[in-house]
Amino acid sequence: MPTKILLIEDEPSLQKALGLALEKEGFAVTQATDGQLGLDLAKKDQPDLILLDLILPKKDGFAVLAELKADEKLKQVPVIILTNLETSQDVQKALTMGATTYLVKANYELADVIKKIKSVIQG
Repeated sequence: MPTKILLIEDEPSLQKALGLALEKEGFAVTQATDGQLGLDLAKKDQPDLILLDLILPKKDGFAVLAELKADEKLKQVPVIILTNLETSQDVQKALTMGATTYLVKANYELADVIKKIKSVIQG
């Protein structure tokens, strides 16, 4: 059974590129374009890993992360933050809230992101 990844990202080009790249690697990918939809899908699908942008419509990534970590069924799911916010305060806040890893989009190629995902999944 393929590893289920939930991609919560509102930028269509990145969402499409990352979604296709992950599917090519054999992952089952579900996508959400806003924070609220992302949370709903997480609760419904119980993904194995969540890729989360911080700047999202309806509910920002920090709010989504807080709700995920407060949910008994979802709090163990690794969350990789993938965002353009690069201040140390944002990084620190996300990691303190329970994010597994924090990646700044501009600093990573798709292949690097996929390697990171695999390393988190394989523990």
